[in-house]
Amino acid sequence: MSLYELSKRSLDVAVSGAGLLVLSPLLATISGAIVLTSGRPVLFCQERPGKNGQSFLLYKFRTMRATREGEAMLASDADRLTGLGKLLRSTSLDELPTLWNVFFGDMSLVGPRPLLMRYLERYSPEQARRHEVRPGITGWAQVNGRNAISWEDKFDLDVWYVDHRSFLLDLEILLRTAKTVLVRDGITDGQAATMHEFMGSPPRQGAEG
Repeated sequence: MSLYELSKRSLDVAVSGAGLLVLSPLLATISGAIVLTSGRPVLFCQERPGKNGQSFLLYKFRTMRATREGEAMLASDADRLTGLGKLLRSTSLDELPTLWNVFFGDMSLVGPRPLLMRYLERYSPEQARRHEVRPGITGWAQVNGRNAISWEDKFDLDVWYVDHRSFLLDLEILLRTAKTVLVRDGITDGQAATMHEFMGSPPRQGAEG
């Protein structure tokens, strides 16, 4: 393990562990509010790809109500997003349980965001390089547009991070993330409650067919 990787992992364990301890009253309060307004379960758990595409179970606070009978194919994310869920997302508080993923080593504080398993087969070889490192709670793409930029721009930023990652860059991203969260910048893509689904990128101009 390189000095950078050792320092990064040490920071991940220290910050996530301290965060879980200090924020435990807030975690309990949010959990109770979700139970009162939406019922159980409190957590949203989903399989996501980690380093080298290996799957792990991601934890977040649940922000959407369950689909009602007969509406599974019709209800959009915006339709199912609860009032509390909107607040949790706009403040990024829904991400707090992800600190467990960081503590146990599935994720890092900083790295490309873990997306959906079904996206793996849709990436170009260059885009797939985002999985050369552990995914993160925040990353270079999140402080340079978040959900307000295109998938292609997001993946370009992720790969740039893979090629230029350093301890100082990670600290810069963490500081810029705090500012991004405070101003609630780029929460959505302007058209949906969440980023629209990635269906694959068209060949870039000049690429061989």
